[in-house]
Amino acid sequence: MSSSESSGSGTVEYIQHHLTNWCVGDCDPITHKAAGFWSLHVDTIAVSCILAIMIVLVSKRLGANLQTGTPGGFQNFVESILDFVSQQVKDTFPGHNPLIAPLALTIFIWVWVMNAMDLIPVDLLPELGKLVGIEYLKVVPTTDLNATLAMALVVFALIIFYNFKVKGPVGYFKNFLFHPFGKFFIPVNIVMTAIEEVAKPLSLALRLFGNLFAGELVFLLIALIGGTLTAGFVGYVFWWPLQVVLDLGWLIFHLLVITLQAFIFMVLSIVYLGMAHTEDH
Repeated sequence: MSSSESSGSGTVEYIQHHLTNWCVGDCDPITHKAAGFWSLHVDTIAVSCILAIMIVLVSKRLGANLQTGTPGGFQNFVESILDFVSQQVKDTFPGHNPLIAPLALTIFIWVWVMNAMDLIPVDLLPELGKLVGIEYLKVVPTTDLNATLAMALVVFALIIFYNFKVKGPVGYFKNFLFHPFGKFFIPVNIVMTAIEEVAKPLSLALRLFGNLFAGELVFLLIALIGGTLTAGFVGYVFWWPLQVVLDLGWLIFHLLVITLQAFIFMVLSIVYLGMAHTEDH
């Protein structure tokens, strides 16, 4: 095998390794990917839960130390997020539902911190994991379609629930029969409305997954610059400044991406739930 072929093979293996989840259960022994329903991505579950617990603990600590006179910088920052989310709910959601604002805030913060795991150097946590016997560790939960789809399905379940609660079973199913083309095109209406409903969780899940997966892949490609384009210490020293500049530039841009994706997931959730609360589609 030539050096270029060896380098290409190593590059592929490096990327595949970093994009493979820590799978437990019904997993393929060769690829280490899920081979059936009874398989768990332990890293996705663990990181998501740890971040959720951190959010709860920080919120509890902040709530126990609230200052009304001269709040500190962190309290001001959190209050600005609360005001921002509250304004989005007021502008987007019709009527009043006490669940919507807390749900929107939870979605925005939790999705953001999961996205922000992408800002950690790509080799840091996987290498630490190897020290304790964890061969595969994918630390960004939102680069796992299972995680984004699970969150989208929870929102979709709420959409179905409020459709039944607000419109009633008859009113909800009438929407399938007579929307969007009226009573003379009932078969077409059923197909079109069913597609529209299914598109809601898919749009939430795939948009978030696709953007974060692509962002993670770019970080991996940047990390490979020093190893794949050069050979030897001199070459590494030559390419290392370029790697640093590209990594820093993409990191700054990615801050916008992870924030925007958290915002879009939150706003679309509010919009879809708002549609479920209105009598007219």
